[in-house]
Amino acid sequence: MFGLDPTQTVFLVAALAAGIYMAWNIGANDVANSMSTAVGAKAITYKQAIIIASILTVLGAVLVGEHVTSTVKGGIFDPTQLDSQNLALGGLAAVLAAGIWITIATWKSLPISTSHSIIGGMFGFGMVAGGPSIISWGTLGKVVLSWVTSPISGAILAFIIFNIIIKLIFNADDSYEKARKLTPFFLFATFFVISLSLFFDTALARKVFGRDLLHHEVLIVASVIGATIGILGKYFILHGIKEGDDYEGVESIFRNLQVITSCFVAFSHGANDVANAIGPLLLVVENTIPADKYPFFLGGNYLLFVGGMGIAVGLSTWGYRVIKTIGFGVTKLTNTRGFSVDFGAATTILVASKLGMPISTSHTVVGAVFGVGLARGIEAINLGVLKNIVISWIVTVPIAAITSVVLYISFLQII
Repeated sequence: MFGLDPTQTVFLVAALAAGIYMAWNIGANDVANSMSTAVGAKAITYKQAIIIASILTVLGAVLVGEHVTSTVKGGIFDPTQLDSQNLALGGLAAVLAAGIWITIATWKSLPISTSHSIIGGMFGFGMVAGGPSIISWGTLGKVVLSWVTSPISGAILAFIIFNIIIKLIFNADDSYEKARKLTPFFLFATFFVISLSLFFDTALARKVFGRDLLHHEVLIVASVIGATIGILGKYFILHGIKEGDDYEGVESIFRNLQVITSCFVAFSHGANDVANAIGPLLLVVENTIPADKYPFFLGGNYLLFVGGMGIAVGLSTWGYRVIKTIGFGVTKLTNTRGFSVDFGAATTILVASKLGMPISTSHTVVGAVFGVGLARGIEAINLGVLKNIVISWIVTVPIAAITSVVLYISFLQII
């Protein structure tokens, strides 16, 4: 097949299967986070969430899913210290180990970090193949630290945003009218953050402007986009909303705002998390197949598209399990609370990524949901569900690492 010998063909097929399996897992668990609050707050239906998130995930993967090998090439260990066969077998073991653990977590309706799962798999294989000396202990330490910083940061920001909404809108004499007047400002803030994420040191910025933008240029572009949409978008957000009682009117306005923020999180997932599926795949292929024998579908945007489609299928088939936990299990969500969660999580992820801090989208979203629930009092939070989620976070890296070791040793015996 494609001029490859039998061994290379086996590795190619195995790598593609493992990569697609991992992409399916990312969709079923991680991408489900992006639409969980919108479904939980009844801004959109589950079927609408599947369609919207699937389209945006594929677009995010193809348009902004650059550096797909960064997860495995510059992450948890130094790959230059290992030979090609070990790298190929280890990459395959790591992605399968991560996929197996994510499948189990999704079956239990637990939102976990797919990035941490991959890191755990690579750590386990790296320790066995190369020993402690090749491990990037600093990176591993940052991952462990992010178990704390991700949810706390998301919780704090979502808590603040929701309290701002309460003080500025719900505590006003005419809440509905106040919400109408403030709609342009919420639109500005939303698209300002979205624009920063899209154009701050990204491939999209280089495609649009021909180069990386300077910091002040990104701020100007984001401000112009935010202000323009804030002024013009007000009419689309308010279109069709009939003035009723204050509470229902306000929630109707924020229902449309929340759909926008959920869409942004879905797009970001496709752009960032496709690397967790495609990165290990390329690690296997690059260390088993000569570059001059690469099949056409390993180049360009083909793999990104396949990864994005795999993520979309995962969301549509099993995503409802995690959506149920985040959207309904931790605390009761309304549109104002859902908007606070999405905006808080998206802003936290943006700031952390630009500071070079490893951060989990799943952890951040769950933390933001907790923060919004906490704004209503600790009794508004299902602590039993939250405890199970936290435990699943803690065991992710060890379980993925151990599974990866078992698979890697098994592959060595077979080879």
